[in-house]
Amino acid sequence: MSSELQRRSTPAAHDSTGDTPSTNASSESRTVLELDSIDKSYDETTVISDLSLTVNEGELLTLLGPSGCGKTTTLRLIAGLEEPDGGVVRLDGEAVTGSDFVPAEQRDVGVVFQEFALFPHLSARDNIAFGIQERPEAEREARVDNLLELVGLEDHGEKAPEELSGGQQQRVALARSLAPEPRLLLLDEPFSNLDVDLRVEMREEVRDILKEAGVTAVSVTHDQEEAMSISDRVAVMSEGNLEQVGTPEEVFQQPESKFVAGFLGHASFVAGSVREDCVETGVGCVPLDRVHGLTDDYHGSKIDLMVRPDDVRARRVEPEEANGEVVHRRYLGPTVLYRVEIDSGDVVGCMHNHADKVSHDDPVFVSLDAEHELAWFPRGERKIADGGTDTD
Repeated sequence: MSSELQRRSTPAAHDSTGDTPSTNASSESRTVLELDSIDKSYDETTVISDLSLTVNEGELLTLLGPSGCGKTTTLRLIAGLEEPDGGVVRLDGEAVTGSDFVPAEQRDVGVVFQEFALFPHLSARDNIAFGIQERPEAEREARVDNLLELVGLEDHGEKAPEELSGGQQQRVALARSLAPEPRLLLLDEPFSNLDVDLRVEMREEVRDILKEAGVTAVSVTHDQEEAMSISDRVAVMSEGNLEQVGTPEEVFQQPESKFVAGFLGHASFVAGSVREDCVETGVGCVPLDRVHGLTDDYHGSKIDLMVRPDDVRARRVEPEEANGEVVHRRYLGPTVLYRVEIDSGDVVGCMHNHADKVSHDDPVFVSLDAEHELAWFPRGERKIADGGTDTD
């Protein structure tokens, strides 16, 4: 059974192109970008390995992963700022790498950099018009007017960048990239230089602008919340490999690896034994129909069940009623994140309202409170709760 567990598939499994059956883009959509078995190394260090991915017309896809995972290198390969060592990049079905390498300035691809890179001596209007100087004046002016309206800066066109706020500067940079009507727009950590509150506001605005303009876009970020909130699909990367591609809901609720599970928010893993009608765990017996993709074929198997902090409740009880003990407490303002060691030896994260009166070292009774299917994995290494480590 163990070999069967290792090669299990789920309804959300994807093929070599990184596509999933359930996406926001129609299956009839035109493919704008295709990465086919891309490899890239620097000084014999592999940065990208056999990466395949497609992006459809009108789609906003985000490359998500930790620093050094290869996401920015992937963006540079798409833009034409780097050449792959192997594989092919195609735009609108035409190869732009290999023997007929197309340089960045000829790819019709726009880029929004995290520094915005506005020209300080030009007004917002002139910054936007910079890339369309060859157009007739009337057409150019009309295009800039439309873009200023699109990004909500109709009354700020004559201002210099230094007279604009960070969010306004970002919108000017976005409008400048959209001005030539590129077939693909790339966004490199576009919100990283903004403060937290403005970052949340701007990512919503940028998504609305891109959708209204009908632009196909690829974004890069290490911020999980950002990726989940703006993307039609998320491509999670680790060490140069594509771990999973899917809608935000798919990759969060049904991760295909423990790396994805842990990277996309807090995750705990509890040991389980599959019985005839449930999975027996240290936090109760979970009905089989509440576990994603688990069928009768797995009876008798040992698995790890993934739970998020909001799937678990810890209720303070008398010691004789307890099945766990609070070993860590993290106050987060509106909520409190607890780490609880249960009698089975597993450690789970529990998220409570800030007003709940559960303290460090309290005996608690831990139970599942999930109203959705839970993901599972073959039994593996020692489990760590809520993204922490044994020494936290």
